[in-house]
Amino acid sequence: LESSLLTQPWASVCFGESSFLAKAFFRDTGYILLISDLSSVWYESADAEAVGQRSKELNKRLTVHVSSFLHRLRNLVCPLLAGQPDATTSFSCHRTASGLSIHVKSELSGLPFYWDFHCCPAPVEMVSRHLVQPLIQMSLALQYQVQELTSLLLQKDAEIEDYRESGATLSRDRLRTTPFQEEMFQQNFMAEVRSDVS
Repeated sequence: LESSLLTQPWASVCFGESSFLAKAFFRDTGYILLISDLSSVWYESADAEAVGQRSKELNKRLTVHVSSFLHRLRNLVCPLLAGQPDATTSFSCHRTASGLSIHVKSELSGLPFYWDFHCCPAPVEMVSRHLVQPLIQMSLALQYQVQELTSLLLQKDAEIEDYRESGATLSRDRLRTTPFQEEMFQQNFMAEVRSDVS
């Protein structure tokens, strides 16, 4: 389940006043959920047996196969992660010293449907695989991209200057640009980032 979760994108979700990043993966034999508020990371992995036991405790009037139960859970959680939550379903969360509980209230076959995700703190290895490593890899990729674009801009400026020295003129003055100044660009960019963060 966790290897399949690695292919899932993070999504922004809100439970009441609290905002989180979350990702999940469901199959007929169980599910795994990973959620973070960027200060802590929690997860729950449940197999078919655990899902069946909890469904009996929370939904005494429902008698459906575990795979159908998991299918319903997937149909509630995945649209939420895609930014298209079911209007008839409510999600709420409760933080405890030992973890994070997410309560789901919906319907199934015309009957009330309840589910609780009991998330515990994620181990360091999981946080590294799903959050830290991808962020570092993306940061390195963006740094490389900035370097490539900076080099390209400097080449373009040199090309334009060569045209000017050869006597070429612009047919439309509004297209005129000033030479790219890398240091000034970096200073302005960092100032904007600090402003956004604060």
